[in-house]
Amino acid sequence: MAKNRNDKTQKRLQLTLGIAMVLSLLLTACSSNGGSGNKNKTEPTQSAVSNKGGDGVSKGNEGSDMPVYPLDTKDTFSYWAPINGNLITFTTNLAEAPIGKAIAEATGVKVNYIHPTEGQAEEQFNLLLASSKLPDVLEYDWSIYPGGPEKAISDGVIVPLNDLIDQYAPNLKKMLEANPELDKMVKTDSGQYYIFPMVRNEEGLVFRGPMLRKDWLHELGLQLPVTVDDWHKVLTAFKEKKGAVAPLTALYANKMNLQDAFFNAYKTSHGFYIDDQGKVRYGPLDPQYKDVMTLFRQWYSEGLIDKDFPIVERDTLDKRLLNGESGATVFLLGGGMGKWLESGKAQNPAFDLVAAPYPVLKAGEKPFTGQRDFKYNPKASAAVTTSAKDLETIVKWLDFAFSEQGTMMYNFGVEGESYTMDNGVPKFTDMIVKNDKYTSQQMLAQYTVPNGPFPMHEQKTTNTFPQQDEAVKIWSETDAAKHILPAFITPTVDESKKVAQTMTAINTYLEEMFIKFVMGNEPLDKFDSFVKQLEDMGIRDVIDIYQGALDRYNNR
Repeated sequence: MAKNRNDKTQKRLQLTLGIAMVLSLLLTACSSNGGSGNKNKTEPTQSAVSNKGGDGVSKGNEGSDMPVYPLDTKDTFSYWAPINGNLITFTTNLAEAPIGKAIAEATGVKVNYIHPTEGQAEEQFNLLLASSKLPDVLEYDWSIYPGGPEKAISDGVIVPLNDLIDQYAPNLKKMLEANPELDKMVKTDSGQYYIFPMVRNEEGLVFRGPMLRKDWLHELGLQLPVTVDDWHKVLTAFKEKKGAVAPLTALYANKMNLQDAFFNAYKTSHGFYIDDQGKVRYGPLDPQYKDVMTLFRQWYSEGLIDKDFPIVERDTLDKRLLNGESGATVFLLGGGMGKWLESGKAQNPAFDLVAAPYPVLKAGEKPFTGQRDFKYNPKASAAVTTSAKDLETIVKWLDFAFSEQGTMMYNFGVEGESYTMDNGVPKFTDMIVKNDKYTSQQMLAQYTVPNGPFPMHEQKTTNTFPQQDEAVKIWSETDAAKHILPAFITPTVDESKKVAQTMTAINTYLEEMFIKFVMGNEPLDKFDSFVKQLEDMGIRDVIDIYQGALDRYNNR
């Protein structure tokens, strides 16, 4: 594994040289403000936020100025964001997609989108920060900025949005006033708003979980597994009677991505979680974590877990599930279950998948945790940088996505083209969901914005199979809401440095030991020394930091 990480480091160094060569090209697309990127400017200038009176606004929302779209402006600005992988089939820039053109026409603003090279977003983001120029808007997970969003503001990278939201974003302001819990999520401990958020709908909170080959279960006369013992029986049958070389497989990215499936049965986690008393815990320290390692080690020795699990990438996962090499995994609702059903049925009409509940030890128990996110998605939210000059235009443009018209457009696209209204309910057209040439996900990427700073419509669903609708219901039946640590809590600057330094070493050690324990290269008698090593590396300090940050978040 050390060799793999060295290889990855060398690749990153090579990528950096390439990125540096194209960075100047990327930055020329930034705003026409001369690229000064005033790093000392953390508050908008008076002229930038002055009220334009009756120009382009109307009174509403209890007297606040409501922008009238399209805006009467010739302002433009630059917007840096990853591009949806499904859109690349058609264009390399959102501005050229039907949804990009529709937004430009509706808002009256031509936005200059800048998309980092796929797989290089983090490297290019860091190079942007190190440069003297920034795009006007950056769509990024600001919760992972060193020191958090509060530090990004004090560093002069992004501007606080409190006054700008008050003056130019009545739609977002109304949403935050109506939802105190969401309001708490999108600001710092000191009360500074820093992003226009992506807001998930209720269905969008749960989108990943365990799934199995339903046609195999039916063929073998097996029931859907509920308990860990049920799973053992099913995986054994998949191996012995279906010839599956990897009965259970999963994507691997520095860890086996099971979203705490099987860990939850033992009331622990593969990482940080909140216990029943509201205290932050770190799963690998729990005595029952050893029980999970014992289970995985047994299953691995019996050939029930993918023998190559530390190197399973996306292409491998697809191949395993579609070629009959595997019969079970834990993965995404759309990009996994939906994609595989679409591709699998095209090859074999009998191919079918079914969601399984997160495993428990005894039937009737409620799963301790699982995958469940929060309404606020920090990974697809946008901040305004200190390089921006046309703040009024930018904020009004961002607020369009939170208007009724904007919400419909971002979620469903162009009425009469990508969707129609059926008794007040938006329905995607056959061009989107029954296209003969492209998948529904590819078509949706052309006509909607799958992820970004906008609220997901409560009637929005990208599910194309009833199996997906049922999966959401099944995967939602957990106590995850009580036990998942929010990703957007904000340690202080010094605390963030401590966490980053400590967890870099701990994550590397945990990954190595997890693989050794599961593969049998490290005796489970060494578990106590494993825990002691984690403590010696400073894990208790990190737990205390996260507890303090969680307490501050709860008191916002």
